[in-house]
Order: sequence, then structure tokens, then C-alpha cells
Amino acid sequence: MATKIPESSDILRVERIGVHSHIRGLGLNEKLEAREEAQGMVGQKSARRAAGIFVKMVQAGRHAGRAVLLAGPPGTGKTALALAMAQTLGPDVPFTSLVASEVFSLEMSKTEALMQAFRKSIGVRIREEVELIRGEVVEIQIDRPASGVGPKVGKITMKTTDMETIYDLGSKMIDSLAREKISAGDIISIDKSTGKITKLGRSYARARDFSVSGTAGPKYMACPDGELQTRETVVHSVNLHEIDVINSRTQGFLALFSGDTGEIKPEVREQINQRVGDWRDEGKAEVVPGVLFIDEVHMLDVECFSFLNRALESELAPVVVMATNRGVTHVRGAEEGAVLSAHGIPPDLLERLVIILMQPHSEAELRAVLALRADEEEVDMTPAALDALTRIAADTGSLRYAAQLISTASFAARRRAAVGPVDVQDVERAYALFSDRSRSVSYLQQTGGAGFL
Repeated sequence: MATKIPESSDILRVERIGVHSHIRGLGLNEKLEAREEAQGMVGQKSARRAAGIFVKMVQAGRHAGRAVLLAGPPGTGKTALALAMAQTLGPDVPFTSLVASEVFSLEMSKTEALMQAFRKSIGVRIREEVELIRGEVVEIQIDRPASGVGPKVGKITMKTTDMETIYDLGSKMIDSLAREKISAGDIISIDKSTGKITKLGRSYARARDFSVSGTAGPKYMACPDGELQTRETVVHSVNLHEIDVINSRTQGFLALFSGDTGEIKPEVREQINQRVGDWRDEGKAEVVPGVLFIDEVHMLDVECFSFLNRALESELAPVVVMATNRGVTHVRGAEEGAVLSAHGIPPDLLERLVIILMQPHSEAELRAVLALRADEEEVDMTPAALDALTRIAADTGSLRYAAQLISTASFAARRRAAVGPVDVQDVERAYALFSDRSRSVSYLQQTGGAGFL
């Protein structure tokens, strides 16, 4: 006797809150003027306005190969500004984020890692005409062998307002119908070339009064008119790197899932560039220059900077956004560290960049950012506690440190069984338990580093 395993209905929902999860956009109005506080962005009006103009250039699609540098002290919002640009661009524009040190830790050459990041940031929209069967399901008949052995066969009756047709079903199509939970009254489309079934909604004729008014029910729609078989143009969105991998590996697109991309030969890329160019000329494809964000760009060396100089001149180049918190410093990889340059970037590459300078936050802006983070982390704080956090951020010069005290102060409030919001004593408790950078340095200076290696 078979035993049915009971299904568990308890689902543990885990939500992780990122450092920049409160960022929703650049916070600009229609005239590209920055609001004081909007979409998670606070202050930095000049930088946000400049970023907004740059985003408009990207959306126009005619400004590939441009590069911008976000330069400013730590904690001024460089990464937040880059992520706000990505949010403003939307999901249709490719956005690739890379930390400069990653190119040294991958199992490939530095220039290959950068080239793959470049190719991931170039989108290709490929238009393809497909034959579809679209209509309302009238009836599904499935015949199963009496012995239980052998393939299943069946028929499906579909209709539009103008016609009705019966189609034969194989075992794979029957399995697809069962997987999609298709029943009579559903409006579906079937791709004739692949057999893919898409459930579009449910016919108004099968609706009930109580189900139409409900919000959790299916989407109701009118029965399609015209022919059952139609031809439509479908747009597939991919990036150049995905096309590179599919054409350079024997397992094709499966290499994308296994992560076995490896180094790709230049000959393969040249052929793909030629093919994409032909598609574009024939009107079958559209190239969408995206954005490549390189954080901590000063960590790259001379070879990488030389590659970036050359790659930015390519016809198929994305818009590159870089970020750094360095002032005048040595360029990595230069002979005996002889090259001193602004932001640790060679002068010839600096000449290609437009630079957006980030200014330190005022105390009012620090308070607004900390209030946003408290709301994002769902921590209720008294105004006095928020003021205390703001003073800590201003005195230590580290907004990041003060932001991390929000969750620890909340935990301290729970430990003392507080009923109300987080208070000053909770912030002071967290501040006493966790040292900031300046107090850690002071401790080392007082002890002379005794006991440390």
C-alpha cells in the first residue's frame, strides 16, 4: 500500500536587505533637476544631474564608447549613484557590475575578463517571425492505453470567433498541457516550431460573477478573432557574450548554465561581430549599447588600462562608468611605481573620461540617509536616537559605520525587552560594543600594536 507523503505548507521566507536596496533611481524631475530627497537618493544634486544627462545619452543609444569617472572620498555615494543609473535605465538596457580586483582572481587573463564584461554589456535584440496557434480551448481529449504501457495520444479543440479546429496531440504536448494546467476555457498560444505552450488567460464566457470581481483570480480576456494560425514577430534579448559562448562551446547554451565559459578565441568574436552587423543591416537585429560599471578602478594595472583605452574605440563598446576613492597615487603595474597620476589612472585614459565629483555629505544629508536606511531595515527609531547616529557619522567620518549600527542598536533594544522604538541608550550600547576605524587606530597607537602579528 502506497503511503502519501504529506505536503508542508510552511514556507520560511528569507529577505536580505542590501546596502543599497533603498535606491530606486536618480531622483530627478522632468527637467533633470535633482530633488533634495527622492527615490532613495539624498544630496549630491550636481552629481545626480550630471548622471541623469549621461543616462539620457545612453538611452538614446548613439553614444557607445563613452566613459565617466565617479570620484570622491569613501562613503559619498559613488556606488549608490551607479546603481541609481542602472535603476533609471531599466531592465531593457544591459548593466554589468564589476569590481576591479575580480579580473585578477578569475581563471583567465585580465584582458579576457575585461573583454567578457564588455561583451556582457552589449545587448542584441533579435527579431524573429514565428508561427503561432492562438485561440480558446474548447475541449481536451486524452486517450491512455488500457494496459498502461505505451504513449498517450489525444486531441485538442480550439476556436476563435471565426473558426474552430481539432488538432492531434502527442505525448510531449499532453505533458506540456498538464504542466501548464490547461483546461477548457483557457486562451493559449502554441509555438508551432518549438511546441511551447503559453497560457494567456481565461475566456470571459467561462467567468463567474464572484471570480470576475476577485483580485486573485485568472486574467480574463475576450476570445481571439480571425485565423487560429498567425505569424508574429518575436524579439529575443541576449548579449554578445552569450552569443560568444553558444558559438564557442560544443555544449552550446548549456555552457552558460554550467559556467564553463573559459577564454574565447578572437576569431569567434570577429565572426559574431560580422554576423550581428549583417543582421543589423537586414533589419533583423538591433544593437543596444549598455553600461559597464567598474568599481575601485584604481585597482587595475597598466595592462588593463591600456586595454580599456583600445576597447573604448571599438564600434561595439558599451558606456563605461568607473568609480574610485583615490586621490593622486601610483598607477599599479608601472615600472618601480614611477607613474603618479590623479585617481591612480594613467593620464592618457583620464583624457577620455568625463569626471563627476562627489562631495562629502552635510549633517542634514547624513541624517536623511540614516533615516532611509532605518526605514529600509524596518527599524523604528526615536528622533533623539537618529540624532545620535548622525553625530556618530559626522564625528567618525564614516556613514557606513553609522548605518551598520542601526541593526545592532535594534538588536540591543530587543535584548532589553524594549516595547517602543530604538532609543539613544541602544545606539550608545552598540557604539560601545563596536569600534570604528579611528578608535581602532587609536588603540593600536596606544598599545604599540603589542600582541598583533
